[in-house]
Amino acid sequence: MELLHGRPENMEGRLSKEVRVYDFLDNLGIEYDRVDHEAAMTMEACIAIDEAMATTMCKNLMLCNRQCTDFYILLTPGDKKFKTNVLSKQIGTSRLSFADGTYMEQFLDITPGSLSVLGLMNDHEHRVRLLIDKDVLTGEYIGVHPCVNTASLKIKTADLIEKIIPAMGHEPTYVELPWLE
Repeated sequence: MELLHGRPENMEGRLSKEVRVYDFLDNLGIEYDRVDHEAAMTMEACIAIDEAMATTMCKNLMLCNRQCTDFYILLTPGDKKFKTNVLSKQIGTSRLSFADGTYMEQFLDITPGSLSVLGLMNDHEHRVRLLIDKDVLTGEYIGVHPCVNTASLKIKTADLIEKIIPAMGHEPTYVELPWLE
């Protein structure tokens, strides 16, 4: 895997949702590095990607309440385990569970395995609430998918928080999840 700067020179074979991410970041003037790779379907598959990017991939989880009326993306360190009841108490909602993949496609134009905070750029109706574990903020860079799991981006954490998320019109809620064994 090779770390490349910016968008691909050749967009042939790239999905429109991935191209939209590059357009969005470029329009904001965001600097980013990119690694193209085989589909990364698990956090374990992201280890080599993390090494190539010299950053820790952020785990993105789509959650919902029991009634499937409230939806959330949780950004947490890739190696951090958590209990939904701890998170539920912090955000004041009923018991959380993992959302069905159809909601990812419906609200974010993302298929399971490709979930990314950058998908919020497609959430024009603001159906998904962004939750960020404060431990994500400790690194200078964050690794995210460009709405597909065949590429990963290395972005400055400050750019994500100060420029990208505000441009998507989503106000993050910061949570503190304990490290579990």
